[in-house]
Formats: sequence, C-alpha cells, structure tokens
Amino acid sequence: MPSTQPSRPTPYLTYSLIAACIAVFLLQSVDPRPVFELGALWPIGEHFAPWQLLTYAFLHGGINHLLFNMLGIYMFGAELERVFGTGRFALLYFASVVTAALAQLAFGLYTGSPNPTVGASGGLFGLLLAYAMIFPKRTIVLLIPPIPMPAWLFVSLYAGVELYLGVTGTLEGIAHFAHLGGLVGGFAVLMFWRTQRSRQLRDRR
Repeated sequence: MPSTQPSRPTPYLTYSLIAACIAVFLLQSVDPRPVFELGALWPIGEHFAPWQLLTYAFLHGGINHLLFNMLGIYMFGAELERVFGTGRFALLYFASVVTAALAQLAFGLYTGSPNPTVGASGGLFGLLLAYAMIFPKRTIVLLIPPIPMPAWLFVSLYAGVELYLGVTGTLEGIAHFAHLGGLVGGFAVLMFWRTQRSRQLRDRR
C-alpha cells in the first residue's frame, strides 16, 4: 500500500552548498594560488575585494576542515531548510557568512594580521544558533568526547569556548571571532523574523 505520510521537502540548497564546497576544494587541489588570491577573505587592503565576503565560505584549508563543515551543514542545515523553506534558509546562511566575515575583518584591522580567512564555519555557526533556538531540547552528541546534551546548552558552551579562545589568543590559526560573528548573524535574522511576525499578528487584530 502507498504511504499516507506527507513527503518531507528536499533541502536542495543544503545539498548545493555541500556540492559547491567540494567542487571548489577539488579546484583548489589543482591550483590553489589563484583560487585563494581571488576567493579567500583577505584583510582590508590591497588583496581585499567585496565578493570575498561570500566566496571565502566556499574555500577550505584542508580535507578535515572541509569534512567537519560539510557534516555540520548537512546535520543542521537540512532540517532548518525544511522548516524555513529554501529562501529563508538562504538568507539565514548567507547573512551569517557575511557577519562572520565582517567580524573577522574587524579583528584583522585591530590586530594587523595579514592572513586570509577561508571556510564555511561562519555560516555553520549561524545555523547552529538557529537550530538551538528552534529545537532547544533536541539532543546533540559531541564527537570528542561523545557527551549528549540539549542543543541550547551545546551552542551556549560552544559560544563561550569560542569567546574565551578568541580573547586569550589560544589555538592560533582558527577564526574564533568569525565564528562568533556567524552566531550574531543567525541571531539577528531570527530576531528580524520574529519582529516581522509580531507586527503581522498585531495588524490582524
């Protein structure tokens, strides 16, 4: 007998983001220099270009960096895209990517660091924040160590660790403030949607 349960919408953008990042990584493997020069997020100066606020999120520094981010986008992005729809999910993700980039540029100006930034982590952190706000009691299991905890606690602890590592300068080479910027972007988008919904409900009265 055919199933009577409604089919879940396919998260096309989530899959497309993963495919695009893998394709760019393969391109990097062929000739990384021009890809990084054009697409990485460079500090404000000679090498910076506006499109880098988005393109840096499709580049990665190694296979582990790529796999971790793609796993996160798949785990959290697919569910969020089904909830929000593709259009709103795109706004959530790319707004987080841009706010992460702006936070990293500000950090670069403050420290004078000449190093470029790559990776989808800023967008992923925005998705994490949204997931914790939409599904606060969903259980997330850490990879190392494998400790289960509710989504709201996982994201709160993760944000606290990123802030500590960023302020203390621990684990250099990781864009901690970009991660925090992604969290801010995700939060801002969700608050904007909630404000819009509240206004719509008031207008209907």
